[in-house]
Amino acid sequence: MSTSAQPSAETDSPTTSAARSGGTVTDRLVELNTRYAEKFTDPGMDARPVLHVAVVACMDARLDLHAALGLELGDCHTIRNAGGVVTDDVIRSLTISQRALGTRSVVLIHHTNCGMESLTEEFRKDLELEVGQRPVWAVEAYSDADQDVRQSMQRVRTSPFLLHTDDIRGFVFDVTTGKLREITPAP
Repeated sequence: MSTSAQPSAETDSPTTSAARSGGTVTDRLVELNTRYAEKFTDPGMDARPVLHVAVVACMDARLDLHAALGLELGDCHTIRNAGGVVTDDVIRSLTISQRALGTRSVVLIHHTNCGMESLTEEFRKDLELEVGQRPVWAVEAYSDADQDVRQSMQRVRTSPFLLHTDDIRGFVFDVTTGKLREITPAP
């Protein structure tokens, strides 16, 4: 049985199936994990990525990074967040990835039609009005994916915490064609 969240002609979506059985989507995912674990064998891998690369990308559900990049389990570290932007927490993860787990290269991937392009920092103000507390984090919204990739590359290149900043490359993934378009860094 496939563990995909995509519905097929023979199966319901996890949401539909869970609703029909009175459970939640999470209940369905746990059920699918039980089936997965029954057939699971320890691959005997180390936490160090085989290709010594960390990929930072958007959390968008349309991006199947391993398939799009031809990666296998154990090849890379994958760090995802809203927009794929380089935040303090991404620098934290990259620092651990490089200093403790041996990565040397960083690939940054934004994508077309990103939800971050429709947000502004007003989102934080709206949250503050709604809940009575302003988030401590920036939204990191952007209107130009290419420029934001350049900014993210610059943040990685200039971080004092990272040991390896010579192989930093940035791309925009086209969600309609599946192709990567490389972005030239800022001079």
